[in-house]
Amino acid sequence: MAIPKDIKQIEEAVWEIPTTYKKGMNVPARIYATKKLLEEMDQGVFEQVTNLAMLPGIQKYSICHADGHWGYGAPIGGVAAFDMENGIISPGMVGFDVNCGMRVLSTNLTIKEVQPKIKQLIDTLFKLVPAGVGCKGFVKLNDSNFNDIMENGAKWCIENGHGWDKDLERIEDYGCLEGADHTKVSQKAKSRGINQLGTLGSGNHYLEIQIARAENIFDKKTAKHMGVVDENQILIMLHCGSRGFGHQIGTDYMKLFDSTMKDHNISIPDRELSCAPFHSKEGQDYYAAMKCAGNMAYANRQVILHQIREGFKTIFKQDPEKMDMNLIYDCTHNIAREHTITVDGKKKKVLVHLKGSTTSVGPNYPRLTKPYKDLGSPIIVGGSMETGSYLLKGTKKAEEETFGTTLHGSGRTMSRSKAKQLVRGEKLQKDMEKRGIYVKGASMSGLAEESGQSYKDVDAVIDAVKKAGISEPIVKLLPIANVKG
Repeated sequence: MAIPKDIKQIEEAVWEIPTTYKKGMNVPARIYATKKLLEEMDQGVFEQVTNLAMLPGIQKYSICHADGHWGYGAPIGGVAAFDMENGIISPGMVGFDVNCGMRVLSTNLTIKEVQPKIKQLIDTLFKLVPAGVGCKGFVKLNDSNFNDIMENGAKWCIENGHGWDKDLERIEDYGCLEGADHTKVSQKAKSRGINQLGTLGSGNHYLEIQIARAENIFDKKTAKHMGVVDENQILIMLHCGSRGFGHQIGTDYMKLFDSTMKDHNISIPDRELSCAPFHSKEGQDYYAAMKCAGNMAYANRQVILHQIREGFKTIFKQDPEKMDMNLIYDCTHNIAREHTITVDGKKKKVLVHLKGSTTSVGPNYPRLTKPYKDLGSPIIVGGSMETGSYLLKGTKKAEEETFGTTLHGSGRTMSRSKAKQLVRGEKLQKDMEKRGIYVKGASMSGLAEESGQSYKDVDAVIDAVKKAGISEPIVKLLPIANVKG
């Protein structure tokens, strides 16, 4: 793909597109990638990251990370920081699967113990964690329960027997986005979300059994701090979000913003970036509703964690506590949150939109939960179901340079429709099993969409953020089994 002619290399893995590239850009656009990854990015990345630079109140520059690819309004991997007084908030820039995120937990089980029972284990988890389009959860909620979940997130789950007290300190935001207000959520959104607690969903959402090999542990001290202590240790990774609930909230407010932007004299380059002034009534209402979706996502992953523990208990005939099934961390991807950066030599609070991006901050950052105060933020980066995933930690450099963010995954290289043209799900499933990866999906077409060739090289994108200094790799985790939505 042809990259912009006037792009400039700032550092080894940092590139900048100047404001002269497109009329209306208020700030430059930056892409964090090696030259090879930059050259392979689709044209939509350059178009969308420069569109972000045109939004009112944007600070310093817009960003796209190494996993970047074309998305709705903004590139997946996109980041933008806005002035808290004169800037905006945008559902398309947050993403419609609000707080889509990752969760990983450790065990004291080894590959020798798990491998003989892997099919039985995955079949059990497939039953316990509903997957696929339109799936419904087993937790029956009334309106009052769901209102509580919207405002208290994972805390509600712990109080109602779906987890351990110590889980909360291993979840970003302690599992609750403060300031959520259920009255800012439409009845239609509530009706879509009330039956989805504890469900995996579809697309690239998954539940994966993984192993950490000795040669893939790059920082043994930090890995041990996180809970990765044995080279043959089994871990479990989870990827999902707020499902149709978050999507409906995004849809509701994007329609509202479409009709109110003229009132605020806002002009945008793409309707998919519909927005409102952050401090307007509609902007604040969306912020409160977005947090409701974020809390539902934290609760959703918490209930799934509880079900994973129950599944292991059933198969291995041991209590989860005895198997050391401890949560390592839970981090969010799609969110808008407040952060402080330096602008013109002065500290300034900004509203950072993360669209398929993860928090990356160094030690002693105020928002870090207690177990990671001295370490920095844990970062979970999912690859494909064929290739592996990573645990990393945040850096001080990322706090300032990328507004406290980094990449979130390996990033797609092709559309889902193209993947289905090139890959047959049945054949992929058999080939993966021959290679020691047992996968069970809600549909064969869904498996085809998620083939390894549909994604960038996960090692390459990790190398890019390491070179940029915005994340530090700790351990690579290899898949041995997978439940796909």
